[in-house]
Amino acid sequence: MKGTLFVVSGPSGVGKTSIINSVINMLDNVVFSVSCTTRPPRPGEVDGVDYFFITKEKFLEMVDNSEFLEWAEVHGNLYGTPKNFVQENIKKGKRIILDIDVQGALQVKRNFDEAVFIFVAPPSYEVLRERLLKRGTEEPEALLKRLDNAKWELSKMIEFDYLIVNDDLVNSIQIMKSIIVGETYKTKRVLTEELIKNLFKGVTDK
Repeated sequence: MKGTLFVVSGPSGVGKTSIINSVINMLDNVVFSVSCTTRPPRPGEVDGVDYFFITKEKFLEMVDNSEFLEWAEVHGNLYGTPKNFVQENIKKGKRIILDIDVQGALQVKRNFDEAVFIFVAPPSYEVLRERLLKRGTEEPEALLKRLDNAKWELSKMIEFDYLIVNDDLVNSIQIMKSIIVGETYKTKRVLTEELIKNLFKGVTDK
């Protein structure tokens, strides 16, 4: 069975990472697509696990070689999804979860018809602001930039296939799990010529 790409997006601080990590631990045959970025790692982040942390020069070289499925500049840093990783895992029948910014998700939507798009939103803009303040990973100027970008990002949620309002983490995890399982077993993904032959093997018209 052909694999499926699930593109998860939403404003920074909305809780995407917590939801995704839980879903990956709950389901089989699911892989996380590791993106490249030019931003420095945050405390606890591991190169090759959370992101591939590379130089701006290396990133631009990969852009010139068309090695990204999508890429964008976000909050002053460059982010991109390695194309080969996604293509190889789709061939293997894997369910791939891609956690990217809204700008990048819309790029994928224009170039990848078979992907499933999931938007994770906060209960309110004020709740998002409080979450980012508590996270404490950005300088004041960077925090203001993220909050300003969030206004545009929230305006794009209508372009996604699914919307998860993350007001309860446990419930949000269950919703995303249900989306992935449901999409995996859609007829268009499961029904193959080989399956049809097997189903009707020995059946004759009367």
